Amino acid sequence: MSRIGKSPVSIPEGVTVSVKDGVVTVKGKLGELTQEFSDIDVKVEENEVVLERPSEKKVFKAKHGLYRALIQNMVEGVSKGYTRELELVGVGYRASNQGQKLDLAVGYSHNIVIDLAPEVKVETISEKGKNPVVKLTSHDKQLVGQVAAKIRSLRKPEPYKGKGIKFVGEHIRRKAGKSA
Repeated sequence: MSRIGKSPVSIPEGVTVSVKDGVVTVKGKLGELTQEFSDIDVKVEENEVVLERPSEKKVFKAKHGLYRALIQNMVEGVSKGYTRELELVGVGYRASNQGQKLDLAVGYSHNIVIDLAPEVKVETISEKGKNPVVKLTSHDKQLVGQVAAKIRSLRKPEPYKGKGIKFVGEHIRRKAGKSA
C-alpha cells in the first residue's frame, strides 16, 4: 500500500471537509477549494480524512498517494496559506505593483505588466542595496506555483553572471567564463 496514501489527513480547527459525488470541498479561514476525485474512496471520520482504494490495480495505486497529497495541500492552504518569493538579480531590475498588476523591468526595452488572478496576493519589496523581491501569497498551492513559474520564465537566471528572476533560496549552478 502507498505509504503516503494510507496515512490520514488531520483536519485542524476552523477547517471543514465535505465529500459529495466525488468532489471534495475544503473550507477554511483563508478561502474555499474544491477538487474532483475518481477511483478512490474519500471518507471524513471525526478530525481525519481517510482515503481507501477499491483494489490493488496499478491505476488505483498510482492515484492513492496523489489524492492524499492534494487533500493535504488543500487543508494546509485554507488554514495557513502558501507563499512563494522571487528575487530579481541584475542591474536595473525593478518590480512594482498596483493592486493585482505586477510591473517588471527586467532588461527588455519595455516593462512587462502581468495581471494576476484575484486569488493571488502580490507584494513587492525593494530595499536599498538589496535585490527586489516579489512575494506571492494564496491559499491554492498549485496556483501560486504556476504564477511564480510564469514570472520566473520571463527571465530565467543565466549561469555566467547569475542574472535573472530566481526563487529566494534557489542555488544557480555557475559556469566559468572564457579562460584567457
